[in-house]
Amino acid sequence: MTTTAAAEPRVRDSRRRGQAFIALAAVAWSTAGVFQRELSVGAATQVAGRACFAVIALFLFVAVSERGGTLRVFLATGRAELAVAVLTAVASSSFIVALNHTTVADVLFMQALAPIAAALIAWLGLRERVSRRTAVAMVVALAGVGLMVGGPGGSQGVGLVLSVVMTLCFAFTVVITRYRRDISMAPAICLSQVLVVVTVGPFADPGSVSSKDLALLAALGVGQIGLGLAFLTMGARLIPAAEVALISLLEVVIGPLLVWLAYAERPSTTTLLGGAVVVTAVAIQAGDERDEPPAPGAPRRRRLADGRGGGYAQRR
Repeated sequence: MTTTAAAEPRVRDSRRRGQAFIALAAVAWSTAGVFQRELSVGAATQVAGRACFAVIALFLFVAVSERGGTLRVFLATGRAELAVAVLTAVASSSFIVALNHTTVADVLFMQALAPIAAALIAWLGLRERVSRRTAVAMVVALAGVGLMVGGPGGSQGVGLVLSVVMTLCFAFTVVITRYRRDISMAPAICLSQVLVVVTVGPFADPGSVSSKDLALLAALGVGQIGLGLAFLTMGARLIPAAEVALISLLEVVIGPLLVWLAYAERPSTTTLLGGAVVVTAVAIQAGDERDEPPAPGAPRRRRLADGRGGGYAQRR
């Protein structure tokens, strides 16, 4: 009894620290829009420049986490990890380019749909059971998207298409990482940024990058991606996955708010209403999340450098 009572404060302290780390991760992720709005270079240079700094930050993160096993981690990359890397590369690039064609709120609200889209994909493709709560969340989310897209001033054109591509890529990443719990997200995300540099780099214009642009690209690659993943890693080990999902929604609130305050970029009323409905849907679904055991046949390997909750590590 005494031992249990003495352990309770430590458990509460660990939970508070976990919540704080995830909140800091959400804040780091939410800076993407406000930093991107300050850039004066083209979309290809934005994407490739951010990826260059992200590769450096993520490689150092994996090296520190693995304590000498860095090469082994990357050499262990299999088909599932490569799939995650490709999907994340497409999602990461689509995210930045979409920000050039629509509001930050449109992109972030659409991105928030990823876990619900993942549940739908798993249901259709893998015949994974969908609970009543998740089914309700899907219907609510669909109504939110309808408001965002169908209402006056709603997202449309290239920005909408790229936001949908980004969301679907994130959703497939969630499905893969849920089925293959042995996948280490940090090396896969690092590899994804290498793919971005290789594919988009030839279209970039390094000569157009000013010192201010360089600092902003570094902030996006090191701070928004690298620091966000570091905080996620520390926090996801201390609190349940459902709590990670709920606290991560702070990004969807803070991101548009920062751009609204800094640049008076006010989303349309229908976008705000639809976004609120989407966030509600995600909160409903997160209440149904449980840490499930690995799927039958999935190898049990130690999670490397990304903690629990791999499905939440696919942030841009």
